[in-house]
Amino acid sequence: MRSVRSVFASAVALALVALPSMAQEGGTTGLMDKSLAAGWKASFVCSDTFVAGMDLNTLEDNDLDGIYPDFRRDYDKLPDARIDRSEQTVSVQYDPSMPPRIAAYRPGFGCTQLPAGADETMLGYLPRFAAWPEVTGEDRGSAIGSNVKVSLRTEEAERLDIPVSFAFDERTYGNGTRTSAVVVVKDGQIVAERYARGIDHETPQRTWSAAKSITVTILGAARRQGLIDIDYPAIIEAWDSGADPRRKITIRNLLNMASGLDSGESGSRTDRLYFGGGRVVDQAASKVLEAMPGKRWKYANDDTVIAMRAFREALKDDNAYHSFPYESVLHKIGARHTTMEVDWNGDFISSSQVWSTARDLARVGQLYLQDGMWGSERILPEDWVQFVSTPAPAQPASGAGYGAQFWLMNNAPGVPDGTFYMSGNRGQYVVIVPSMNAVIVRRGFDVIGGARFDINAFTRDTLMALQAAEDERQAAAENDAIESEIAAEIESRRARSEKAQAAIRAEILAKYGRTE
Repeated sequence: MRSVRSVFASAVALALVALPSMAQEGGTTGLMDKSLAAGWKASFVCSDTFVAGMDLNTLEDNDLDGIYPDFRRDYDKLPDARIDRSEQTVSVQYDPSMPPRIAAYRPGFGCTQLPAGADETMLGYLPRFAAWPEVTGEDRGSAIGSNVKVSLRTEEAERLDIPVSFAFDERTYGNGTRTSAVVVVKDGQIVAERYARGIDHETPQRTWSAAKSITVTILGAARRQGLIDIDYPAIIEAWDSGADPRRKITIRNLLNMASGLDSGESGSRTDRLYFGGGRVVDQAASKVLEAMPGKRWKYANDDTVIAMRAFREALKDDNAYHSFPYESVLHKIGARHTTMEVDWNGDFISSSQVWSTARDLARVGQLYLQDGMWGSERILPEDWVQFVSTPAPAQPASGAGYGAQFWLMNNAPGVPDGTFYMSGNRGQYVVIVPSMNAVIVRRGFDVIGGARFDINAFTRDTLMALQAAEDERQAAAENDAIESEIAAEIESRRARSEKAQAAIRAEILAKYGRTE
């Protein structure tokens, strides 16, 4: 395979210190609320247009609808986004005293927001690759895993039709839920696939927090290559000084959601980073401790992005950092419709801002089913699957358990032990079922604050269908074997009369506890 690093050499240095930082100070103002709403619009219109290739009607029905309720009031007052297709930028005006919020697309980096207050003259500071390999050929094959023997699986197709259809009816698994894609993989092969809402097999959607599982996968590959130590303290330079207790935080703590850092009431609302054009080093790395590292579980986007920032500092090579996810993981497993977006400082916002197709997410799940192997190459360390799917030392107070950037489906009736999954806002799920060698992907645009898709029930029903298909196939194989044995016995005894043949048939059927 062609080296991605040789293709991805940066064309310009990341001379970003000239841009102002945006340190989050807490609280909101009317102007900030409008800025964040405009940032949402600029970001999604940019990514949906230039990364996903959606038309305006499709993105308005999906990513621009069902948004955070507290954004809605200011969002509805915004003018239409201005799309500059030649410059590949999107701008949204929100206040006459400020420049518009701007998001800019670059191949391989997706769309990046400029900070509030920055105008188009700042675009030249954004990181970019000198070249980016175009995706050639459609993603049509049914083989998602490596070394897959492709076969006709009519039993699965027939049995899965009911749960997959119900996933799209906006009722069975959650009233008002909006499913856009379902992909079911068994033994490395797609056995069910369906799309809606203007999405198809090559349309990337924002993964939201399912991106966290991609992050831990990338860091697993880095550990496999000896580039990071997940138990080494003082992981970023900003914490490695004087009496700073944050120097005790390890990458393992971060991946277990146990950094102990203050992340406010909801660690899943990092609005100034996601929609305000903030930097990881300002918005995430500036937080103070409120609990000792490793002792408390708290879901926090900051933990994920700091872990990736630690990887960047360990590499000390931005070209290598930006190309590593593609070169060492994504392109190796065929996930060529996946894009990882960065802040304007060049740090991956890989707690949420990754765009990927349902098929590509299935490939990530399949990598874990294959114990981190792809073909004959080991991508993840031998103990990495166990690490991400084992309950972390500190756990959520209720609900599903947590491993390392993966959730544990440990309290779902009808779901086998050992099942773990990726989960993201608006209904992004990738369920990995090692005991059945299966991956189940559900993508959606569920209304934020509305009904949640019941992934436990959908997983249960899908697995029941897969098991029924397997039972049907085994029963057919057993019937064929018995019929072959009857025919062979008739031939060996030279039974010619119908009575003699019927007696032999009854004899062999009785041996297997069967009758006509």
